[in-house]
Amino acid sequence: MKQIPLPLSAASDSPPRIVVGNANAHAVDGLLESRSWPFHSAILSGPPRSGKSLLARWFVESGHGDALDDADRMDEDAVFHSWNRAQESRRPLLIVSSCRRAGNTEDAEGLWQVSLPDLGSRLGAALELEIGDPDEEMLGELIDIHAQMRGLSLDPSAREYLVPRCERSHLGVEKLLAAIDRLSLERKQPPTLAIWREALVELYGSEGHSADAAGDQDGDGDLGAS
Repeated sequence: MKQIPLPLSAASDSPPRIVVGNANAHAVDGLLESRSWPFHSAILSGPPRSGKSLLARWFVESGHGDALDDADRMDEDAVFHSWNRAQESRRPLLIVSSCRRAGNTEDAEGLWQVSLPDLGSRLGAALELEIGDPDEEMLGELIDIHAQMRGLSLDPSAREYLVPRCERSHLGVEKLLAAIDRLSLERKQPPTLAIWREALVELYGSEGHSADAAGDQDGDGDLGAS
């Protein structure tokens, strides 16, 4: 699986690299083609904690262009002026939003609703890039990243056990590894199978977010000490 190392200037609490998988590969490809964006602009959206801000920082620090993070929460006049500056300078502008922009003909609930007509028409011409939910391969890589960030030494079997039981989202992985880390510290025990199970029960009320997935693997096999 492809990974993008982050610059040394990245914050210490940030991942050391960006995992590129099914959820974000299309978006990353689009960022690499910023010189061909229509009207020098693109909108990047995706679920919570899916790496939108991380990609925006990499985009800027790699010299691909400028970025507006959390643009859907900014004053619309400020976003509009930034768009105009991008046209004048011909420098690509990445507009990051927590949700996809609402179109003219779709239900706007849960989407970025732009009230300024001039801004809405201009954003409508921008390239739209969207991050989705990770598949199992990418979930495994995200588990490794979050474990590394927390200094957790997980048995190699952790991925096999946790992936089918974890909520299939970036935020789900982050919450699961946070729970494993906290429980390991509270119990003063290494993060082995017993801790993984307890974290899953704490988060989901059972040993896995997907009962079907967990049920398919009733035999734990060689999954580390309990």
